[in-house]
Amino acid sequence: MTITPATAPVTPPETQYDARIVEASTGRQLSIEALADQLVTTDVVVVGEYHGHHGSHLLQSQLQRALFQLRPKQVLTMEQFDLAHQAELDLYMAGKTGETEMIEDAGAWDNYRASYRPLVEFARTHKVPLVAANAPAQIVRCVGRMGPAYLDKLGAGIRARLPEQPFIDTPGYSEKFVQAITGSHGTGDPAISERMNNTYRAQLLRDNTMAARILEARETHPGHQILHLTGTFHSEGRLGTVALLTRRAPDLSVAVITPAFWTTSDKGIPLEDRRGEGDYLYFIQPLPDEYRDEEREREAMKARFSRPATQNCD
Repeated sequence: MTITPATAPVTPPETQYDARIVEASTGRQLSIEALADQLVTTDVVVVGEYHGHHGSHLLQSQLQRALFQLRPKQVLTMEQFDLAHQAELDLYMAGKTGETEMIEDAGAWDNYRASYRPLVEFARTHKVPLVAANAPAQIVRCVGRMGPAYLDKLGAGIRARLPEQPFIDTPGYSEKFVQAITGSHGTGDPAISERMNNTYRAQLLRDNTMAARILEARETHPGHQILHLTGTFHSEGRLGTVALLTRRAPDLSVAVITPAFWTTSDKGIPLEDRRGEGDYLYFIQPLPDEYRDEEREREAMKARFSRPATQNCD
């Protein structure tokens, strides 16, 4: 097992593909192989990502292989597919459809080929079960627009596939969510507050669904290790999906691996204020700024969030 001594400095990532893994409790830099050694007996390994960042996705792929080599009984669960498309994923995994058919039929994300293809192909060629873990996107959007009562409009079939209690909350998560969305701890506008509440319930629906799907995978494949891929907001600080997992299954061992952008300071790596974000951190290069022109950025964000809804929630 290769572990960098605790006294050795953590080397900065040199390219957008590089990641530097650090054990949060000790500050030691670990190789992928050393990380896998430490995680081999863990029930659920949750790898947070910055969607579309090459460093996140390469690390996920390398860890998937390293864990499989130590413990071939593995299940891959992914936020990036929703449970309504499990059948389409199953057809592809069984070799009955082609990749483009799967991408179209299973509603794969736009960056599937660049980001997730290696993970899915490893699972397919090594007969690793693949579980679509997210709630259906249209249902999430409609809950965000109309509130929790929207679920009462669903047919019995799809409603039965969602968690029985889809909006379970955990301490500290709502404050983090509101601050991330608004940049503050709240708003005095009742209309905005109502919309924010619905948006938060949509977030809870995602997290509760992913937690439920992970636990279902554990029941369907006893003794298997779960590798779960998700946007980091759903897992960092052991909040979101992770908090719901540990609430529903307290005896489950869950490890959280959290991304962090590398920044330099007089004291070097900024670890002390980030230890609580995950059991392990992996440092990657920051992404380029989307905008330097603040007015242009405001206009772009305004346009993004004022687009008319294309799905009918009635």
